[in-house]
Amino acid sequence: MPALLPFLLAAASLPPITFTDTRLENGLRVIISEDRAAPVFAICVTYQVGSKDERPGRTGFAHLFEHMMFKGSDNVGPGEHFYLIFNNGGSMNGTTNKDRTNYYEILPKNQLDLALFLESDRMRSLAITKENLENQRQAVKEERRLSLDNRPYGTIFERAGELVYSNFAYKHSTIGSMADLDAASVDDVTAVFKTYYAPNNATVVLVGDLDTKATLAKVRKYFGDIPRQPAPKPVDLADPPQAEEKRETINDKFARLPRVDLMYKVPPASEDDFYALYMLSHVLGGGESSRLYQVLVKDKEAAVQTGSFAQPQKGPGMFWVFAMTRPGKATSEVEGLIAEEIARLHSAPVSEKELLRVRRRVRRDAIETRQSALLRAREIANNAVLFNDPNLINTELDRLLAVTPEQMQKAAQKYLKTPSRTVITTIPAAK
Repeated sequence: MPALLPFLLAAASLPPITFTDTRLENGLRVIISEDRAAPVFAICVTYQVGSKDERPGRTGFAHLFEHMMFKGSDNVGPGEHFYLIFNNGGSMNGTTNKDRTNYYEILPKNQLDLALFLESDRMRSLAITKENLENQRQAVKEERRLSLDNRPYGTIFERAGELVYSNFAYKHSTIGSMADLDAASVDDVTAVFKTYYAPNNATVVLVGDLDTKATLAKVRKYFGDIPRQPAPKPVDLADPPQAEEKRETINDKFARLPRVDLMYKVPPASEDDFYALYMLSHVLGGGESSRLYQVLVKDKEAAVQTGSFAQPQKGPGMFWVFAMTRPGKATSEVEGLIAEEIARLHSAPVSEKELLRVRRRVRRDAIETRQSALLRAREIANNAVLFNDPNLINTELDRLLAVTPEQMQKAAQKYLKTPSRTVITTIPAAK
């Protein structure tokens, strides 16, 4: 098996994705990548604003604003954005996380002007009215009920951030609290728009059946006269190391099985240690061949589901391990078995067989990221906005494949320590 590794590594590199990277006079960053595989194109407009940019008493604004962006602008009526995209053979959506907000469409190649017009018109002149705000406030509150408040195990994801992080930037949930959503005013939303939805705080990525020179000229036509705004104040994302273990028990009236979650604060996704932890998360809990599944589900029959992942962020991320307890088994037993597997990561490097499996997995993931113009556009935009490195789409796989078992062991010893962990135990509430 080890003899195969050099061959696999040598063959691992993927064909590079080429692109141009241009700054307009108003600060808008424009990245264009030609791909003639199909007569379509994707556009991803990403703003450097997420829930990290919020302040106490005003949480949920980044996500609320994502909804507001579909309520019309000077030349587009409420809901017309959807109508125009869908009726011209396209699809679209928007997403918000702690670090950024993005909006994207994929359309036939002959609809480039439509996409640029729609995105530029709402960047220039979003319709911020009391009626639109109230409508979307209620939509976001209902989304919170569906995704957190009335969902089995939904509370875990909000409490995890509140317990793991000390810095408010990452401590609160992206969707925000009901009280803060109720407190949002038209003036608040207008201030967010003026501060963050400016061309000098945005990146436009276009991928597909395009001519770079002609496309850039059209971007200048639609976006070039939008005035830049003062740059937003940078957010300090530093978060001190956790000195002692934190524990909490949640009584969940929607849960049917007990669950154990362990979280560890880890470095930003741009650091080498994060790459080692990312690879380690696949060894520990990535699929049915992982250590957790083999031990907790198959051998000990203590759990029905397991997993682990390393959450990438611009600031400190999170290494997350979870297991759903099998009926009749104690959460303490499950937690103990997880602790034993993490201790094994401390005591010895992962095997060559495990390393080969994980390298295959991350290579497959990298290939899947390139499967469509839309996936490539979103990946390039994310890398440009979070790490100022759109070329990560070409270099990240090599960085992952270069991680050694020794680096993974050292990262486990450094970050996956008992005093540094947060443990949440979820118990089904009594009927």
